[in-house]
Amino acid sequence: MGATGFAYDIARQFGLNVIEPRPALVPFTFTDPLIAPIAELAGVSVDARASCGKTSFDEAMLFTHRGLSGPAILQISSFWKPGGEVLLDTARGQDAFARLKALRAERGKLTLPIALAMIVPKRLAAQIAARTHGDARLADLSDAKLQAVAAEIHAWRVKPNGTEGWRTAEVTAGGVDTDELSSQTMEARKAPGLYFIGECVDVTGWLGGYNFQWAWSSGWAAGQAV
Repeated sequence: MGATGFAYDIARQFGLNVIEPRPALVPFTFTDPLIAPIAELAGVSVDARASCGKTSFDEAMLFTHRGLSGPAILQISSFWKPGGEVLLDTARGQDAFARLKALRAERGKLTLPIALAMIVPKRLAAQIAARTHGDARLADLSDAKLQAVAAEIHAWRVKPNGTEGWRTAEVTAGGVDTDELSSQTMEARKAPGLYFIGECVDVTGWLGGYNFQWAWSSGWAAGQAV
């Protein structure tokens, strides 16, 4: 982490608390058996909702050969902790159960893969059908079965084995604890004349320029104080 790591060493020397740094705004990676079906979908993008705990982001999600990426995943990665699950809605804004039920009433001879392809991308539809009811006709599927299929679309739980790390991370999460610093000047409370700004502080913004703004604003505040 270069200069940032040096800043952490200085902070510790002065007795400041440093929250363990980790990559943030970063793609997720997976291991077997989950990586195989994900890798088969490499290049597929969906409008998703990615949730971790009480935090959710509604943006695009991209399947890759190594795992999951795209804005929704990068955003939620800042809130994910190793060993935790992420809940994915791969058809955000749609009601898959209502759509399947309507298709069953109108076109009951449709097979499940074809019906699902009207809701999610074709390759993802084929996977969902394969792990639920295969090539069954909609007319042969009860409400309970259609609800279970819809859950595969709207409530897919995944457990990443990690992230792609510092190589692709947009920012660092963790760093010098904000409680150690003046919120107006960025000066260390325990070491007058010592300032910490930007990414080495435990502040992580969303995508969209927030981290640049934080770096510029904290630097300006410290500069004005000096």
